[in-house]
Amino acid sequence: MSQNSPSKLERRVIVAAEAALTHQKFVAPLDVLTGIGWLPTTVVERWRQGRVGYLEEVLSVDPATLASVLAFLADWARQGGLEPAETDYVAATRDRRPLRFSAGGDRAAERAYRTHWISPTLPEATRERLTQRQNKPPDLVVVMPIKEWTCVSCRNSGDFLIMDNAGPLCLTCADLDHLVFLPAGDAALTRRAKKASGLSAVVVRWSRSRKRYERQGALVEEPALDQAEEQCLADTEARMRRRERDRERRANQDVEFVARMAAEIRRLFPGCPPARAEAIASHTGTRGSGRVGRSAAGRALDEDAITLAVIASVRHDDTDYDSLLMSGVPREIARDRVRADIDRLLSSWTGATSAR
Repeated sequence: MSQNSPSKLERRVIVAAEAALTHQKFVAPLDVLTGIGWLPTTVVERWRQGRVGYLEEVLSVDPATLASVLAFLADWARQGGLEPAETDYVAATRDRRPLRFSAGGDRAAERAYRTHWISPTLPEATRERLTQRQNKPPDLVVVMPIKEWTCVSCRNSGDFLIMDNAGPLCLTCADLDHLVFLPAGDAALTRRAKKASGLSAVVVRWSRSRKRYERQGALVEEPALDQAEEQCLADTEARMRRRERDRERRANQDVEFVARMAAEIRRLFPGCPPARAEAIASHTGTRGSGRVGRSAAGRALDEDAITLAVIASVRHDDTDYDSLLMSGVPREIARDRVRADIDRLLSSWTGATSAR
């Protein structure tokens, strides 16, 4: 804090910092910038989603003033005995790339933004949990669009998209189409399903009235959802939800089409267990899913389309691919790492078939 009376800006920084410290027992520069009204939470969300190049780009404040804010915060925190802890900021994107605060990526400036100031009164165990939570990568964010859009990879569309460096991707091109949508509304079910799911994503939709993204639910692996529902069976509401989901699943499945697709999978991959062939056909042939089985080629039982569906199933269910994605490995690199494992299993089913 300055030797003389605090300036108006310094007083604003102190008030915002004290409010954040009271509320959460630590203070981050983002808390202060939000608290003094310079950084709307909607802008923070866009930046965390990787849709903004660097944070200062969307702040209508000159770098010198921002540097003063960071200095005021650090001075106040040190005089109050708060302890600094650097925190990683990564984007809620598939590549989990580091988020940037400043235009030039100056080390000192980036470190100042990443430094959180923690109350020394917190017990060591609580401080460790807080640090772990702060450094945990954010959830992948999938958008439920409110207007027409086109995938930059396959030029198709769908009910969900995920933002990539090149633009929006459909779930098929993002290798997330094996996940199922769990609507918001049951916190216990969502928490258990996400915990059991090796790969998951939060689904949001833009609210025109509130001018912000609002959570609509989550995308999780179907076995994880089944497990979570089993754990919630004592809850009447969970039982009703499961029955409703089963009814919807049966209504969405073209039984005859799925049976023919399963037979075609067995013909192309005679070593594939019958139950597995049926599971692949059921999953990829779900009406309205936008998966390979519902494409024109898939409906025609095209060999290439069927093979792609089998490869996708093996990639997600029989390799570490999903874990690699969740840990931030880029999609193409993750595919390369599991390619040999896919080829080995496909070879055991029907000779040499290259994973794509």
